[in-house]
Amino acid sequence: MKRRLLSKSVLLTAAFALATAGTFAQSEVEPYMQVEEMPNLIKCLPAPPSFDSPEFANDMMRYAWGKQQRQDPKRAAMAISDAVWSYDALFEAFEVPFGLKVSETETPEVYKLLVTALTTTDAMRVAPKAYYLRQRPFERFNDKMLTDEEDELRGEGSYPSGHTMRGWTCALLMAEINPEAADTIFARGWLYCENRVIVGAHWQSDIDASKVGASIAYGALHKSEAFREQMLKAQAEFAEKTTKKPEVPKGVADRQNTQVYYLNGTPAGDDARGLLIKDGKKVLNK
Repeated sequence: MKRRLLSKSVLLTAAFALATAGTFAQSEVEPYMQVEEMPNLIKCLPAPPSFDSPEFANDMMRYAWGKQQRQDPKRAAMAISDAVWSYDALFEAFEVPFGLKVSETETPEVYKLLVTALTTTDAMRVAPKAYYLRQRPFERFNDKMLTDEEDELRGEGSYPSGHTMRGWTCALLMAEINPEAADTIFARGWLYCENRVIVGAHWQSDIDASKVGASIAYGALHKSEAFREQMLKAQAEFAEKTTKKPEVPKGVADRQNTQVYYLNGTPAGDDARGLLIKDGKKVLNK
């Protein structure tokens, strides 16, 4: 193939420019750190397994497993939905286990944290993808993907998995915001990553390494003071949005709402005159 004739340095430069520009243009936010300030996943992660290794034998078995899972309509629908490459789709996938709908308007602090953090870590996958140029499963077997994305993904390396890094990093971030729901958040994150095998986009070894890469990225984020400050804001917003106010029995509430007080806090009758407190507001009875 022609792409094999290009040098790795040329591919690294081109892929980095395209992917970084696309990521930042989409989110329009300033990352917490530039990619060169983050760990280099080429140095952190091992090379993908060769096609004659025991690890690749497991990859092939998992690929067959993934195709079997497509027979389950619910799992197939989830895998197709999880393949959508957007932050809003990702947050929607985690909405139930996280315990809160995340949106730019309703939860601005949580949204800002997640989008800025993921914008920062998304860029880390670009260099190893271009460096290894690992052939995707559907390419090797000349097969169809569940999501019909063959033309879009053909020729793009599968190692590491961008969806997996994004999904697992999101799970780590959400678990820090809402630690009480960590078990369900990570359970959904596991399915999210596994779905990349089911749609035929990635090998199991891509997924395994990418979750490690996500953990490396998540740890690096904590070096940023801006990230740590925004995390506190996100945690506070989550607590405010999810804390239920104690319910007051209706009869008590009615009595509270109709009670009238003088400004000094002593009870007053409805026929009292002057500046009073009624229903929590200042009123002037003449």
